[in-house]
Amino acid sequence: MSPDTAAGELPDAEYLVLSSRLIPGRDGGYTIASLARARQLARAGVADGCGPQLLTFDPGTAAAHAEHRAFFAEHGELTDPSRMRNLFDEAAAPGGGAAAWLLAAADAAAAPEPGIEYRVLEDADGRPFAALPVIPGNPDWHLTAQPVLIHDASGEVVGGVRGFRGLYCAWLDHVTASFGDRRIVVICESRQLGELVADWSDPRVRIIHPIHTIHLEAPFTPDAPMSVFWKRWLALADRFDAVVWPTETQRDDVVARFGDAARHVVVPNPITPVERRDDLREDGLVVVLGRLAPAKRVDQAIRAFLAADVPGARLEIWGEGAEHEKIQTLLDELDAGERILLAGYTDDPGRVLDRASVVVTSTAFEGQPLGVVEALLHGAPVIAYDVRYGIRDVLQQGGGVLVPGGDVEALGDALRRVLTDDEWRARLSAEAPAVAAAWNPEHSLAALAAVIRDAVSRPSRR
Repeated sequence: MSPDTAAGELPDAEYLVLSSRLIPGRDGGYTIASLARARQLARAGVADGCGPQLLTFDPGTAAAHAEHRAFFAEHGELTDPSRMRNLFDEAAAPGGGAAAWLLAAADAAAAPEPGIEYRVLEDADGRPFAALPVIPGNPDWHLTAQPVLIHDASGEVVGGVRGFRGLYCAWLDHVTASFGDRRIVVICESRQLGELVADWSDPRVRIIHPIHTIHLEAPFTPDAPMSVFWKRWLALADRFDAVVWPTETQRDDVVARFGDAARHVVVPNPITPVERRDDLREDGLVVVLGRLAPAKRVDQAIRAFLAADVPGARLEIWGEGAEHEKIQTLLDELDAGERILLAGYTDDPGRVLDRASVVVTSTAFEGQPLGVVEALLHGAPVIAYDVRYGIRDVLQQGGGVLVPGGDVEALGDALRRVLTDDEWRARLSAEAPAVAAAWNPEHSLAALAAVIRDAVSRPSRR
């Protein structure tokens, strides 16, 4: 097998996956998809099956990061825990102060402007090794030019690097220093990181930048407003060797509005097939599963369920989040406690989905339809608002029912029809595996490998 076809269909290269943070139970589909991508590359043979180096950039403690790695490994979400590395774990030297690579990057003349607040980072023994500028109330904190200050083993500040960009790039240079002239494929999973590495002009490097979220604000139509952050990122998109969208609908909306100067491609996020347990199915059980966040509009799912008024039906709401207390108050006001259970967090969502007769999602928007596909894999039909992005891409193929976004009456009507029509519900459940197959790891890997092969065959865009 030639070097260019080693690791299955993937080019022979060093592979890095960049993630702002990976914390169990945080960031929803982003965390799930980023870890799935790393496992996908491991199964394809990257680093002899150990997988890519998974680089994280959140300034937590080394003990916390060790707990995260252990959790992901225990739950089968991380192939090789030693390949999940964190910048700040490696920025501290064993004997105190900053690591040699960070000391070498420090500019002795770097000094902050007067009045800038700093967060001093200490190692496990309480010795400072770096200090981060605090930019309160500014969503663009990651773009600051204020220096990150570097401490030596005596605790003295010996200089700094230019902002978070300087810090992150110093670590990336350190990580890649041992790669020689080998090609480096970087999969950048975070938009904030993308902004900071968009000018990484190392000729060895090709940057593939997946997107996980919707780029629009309310009302989430193709021409809806966008945040300044998204506008700035889209202005940089042509610097990446490929921008990867999880659905055709979102890719097409972006190209229609902003043009095709960037290389916009579609790679569905990989979702591992499961062995569905139809023997666990409970008649009349409706499930809402996900974060309890305002945009999920769980209150509308509750009202739709009550409006459907199907005898014997009951609703279980699984998940945690900021809306928990508000939802509980609503249930109390509606006196719905006998029919609706606010069940809390589950570490076995598959079992919940195996039990469900129907899954309902009333979200205002999505970035990727992971929850919908997972429900279909478990044979549970999905009733959902037709909102951007991803839900229509899946359910228009079968396995569920789409109703107009925000139409609680239509959501309730659809729920009543599916719950009371056993033949239709069985047909939707039977369709589900074929619909979900478009998101299986093999299909996703073939698409991703084609994108990577094309990127490494061309000159870098930076």
